[in-house]
Amino acid sequence: MRVLLIANTLPPRDVSGVGEQVLQLAAGLREHGDEVEVLGRGPGGAAGPKVLFPLSIVPAAWRAVRRFRPHVVQVHESDGALAALAVKALGMLMEPRPLLVALLQVSYVEELRAVRPLVADGRELGRPGGVELRFRWLKAPLQILLGQVTVRVADLVLAPSAATAAEIRRDYRVDEVGVIPNVTGGLAVAPAAVAEGEPVVGEPGYLLFVGRLRIRKGVEVLLEALRDVRRRFPSAVLRIAGDGEHRGRLECKVAELGLGPAVSFLGSRDAAQLRTLLRGAAALVVPSTYEGMPLVVLEAMEAGVPVVASRVSGIPEVVVDGGTGWLVPAEDPGALAGALAEVLADPAEARRRGEAGRRRVAERYRPAVAAASWRAAVRKRVTE
Repeated sequence: MRVLLIANTLPPRDVSGVGEQVLQLAAGLREHGDEVEVLGRGPGGAAGPKVLFPLSIVPAAWRAVRRFRPHVVQVHESDGALAALAVKALGMLMEPRPLLVALLQVSYVEELRAVRPLVADGRELGRPGGVELRFRWLKAPLQILLGQVTVRVADLVLAPSAATAAEIRRDYRVDEVGVIPNVTGGLAVAPAAVAEGEPVVGEPGYLLFVGRLRIRKGVEVLLEALRDVRRRFPSAVLRIAGDGEHRGRLECKVAELGLGPAVSFLGSRDAAQLRTLLRGAAALVVPSTYEGMPLVVLEAMEAGVPVVASRVSGIPEVVVDGGTGWLVPAEDPGALAGALAEVLADPAEARRRGEAGRRRVAERYRPAVAAASWRAAVRKRVTE
């Protein structure tokens, strides 16, 4: 089977969970003997900056379909809407007509709703900044429209979790959405290079947050929880790997809470550096108010690191509370502090849950497993 995958962000050019999942799926499909091409930005693909991708990918997609003559074309995220329309139109002139698949990692209706203040016990812990408010009022409505167009023209719509599938059915008004979970382990990772002047990670046993710094990641909740944890464990420290529009506000929050040297902002980290960070972590902390199915959760579990996360979106479908980690309500610093205290108080139990997570990933979240489910979904649609 010939498969063309189209995405607006692809590693190593972009640090992108979506892009990495495209490559993971491609690796899994190749394991099954499929011929796969991946089309993104750059030579042979879309020209110009990422913001123009919805338009600039159209001629590249048209050329790729005519040359490669794929049996299946899959677009990723709302930015593929116009490419989907072009493929649909071209498919009318081809025999056999390529099956058009859309894989959406999130509902942008939920992304829009997640741009709001964080509140716990009637207190405002943090609020979105100007960049995020512009996203809410300008970019998100456009992405919702593009998402609705994408699901209308697609023959098959997919999501990475049952929770996200339900959101897309509701928010984009589509009858059926299949589930193909995110995976890890299909891509080679080069050894991490240590740059001169790079911040020191520190002694093993730190708490680790990884992700783009934005309001829906709930980092203010984590900082409040850390302050409480340090009353019992004064040596508890947090490493924050990632960057984003919310970083300045978080740095102010650290100062406001008097956390000072207990929190380190490490900036963006590549895949190899992230694996180094995970090796020394006592737990990965994911205090988000909204997610799709975070890739970093799978990467932590693959490394045998327990996960402490909000019980939101697709996270409970991956993290087993009491089995592979801890799940707590979102925007609840007290509950999060309690879970983190358990991690630090009982390292043996944390390691047990981490090892259980490693086994769960090996059994369920590998590229070949996802590719098998993907192929079954595609074949079912072809035979209908």
